[in-house]
Amino acid sequence: MDGFGFSTEVRVRFAETDAQGIAHNANYFVWFEVARVEHLERYAGGYQRLRDVGIEALVLETHVRYLQPARFDDRLRVHARCLDVRGARFRYEYAVERSSETIADGWTAHATVDATTFRPTRVPAWLVDALGASGREDVPGLPSENRADQGRRERG
Repeated sequence: MDGFGFSTEVRVRFAETDAQGIAHNANYFVWFEVARVEHLERYAGGYQRLRDVGIEALVLETHVRYLQPARFDDRLRVHARCLDVRGARFRYEYAVERSSETIADGWTAHATVDATTFRPTRVPAWLVDALGASGREDVPGLPSENRADQGRRERG
């Protein structure tokens, strides 16, 4: 998907659906979180790395736009990217696809805080750099043969 350098797959479980077999609206936020945590693992050493240096990343706002329903057993691809890293704040954007058709999109806004005081603290420079690299194919630690495969998978 254009503009997104990362994606992960989720499968709609029966427990995530209503009586009509349609995924409940709140599950999209869970899928966004799955993609965000995997994105952080891939590019920044994982969410635990933030916690290990005494930082938490809180969710401030969420938004989702539903275009088509997801149904039980659908295989979905959740694309994620991090944008607008400023001061203590950053924003993730998402697109959810089924068979290359976008069925939902949305965003989450976050703030980094000191884990003890919960006072805002700037996003660490190493995290800013890692998140900036997430949109490029020259990601440190990713062998060159995998970069080409990754790009082909994400372009469909």
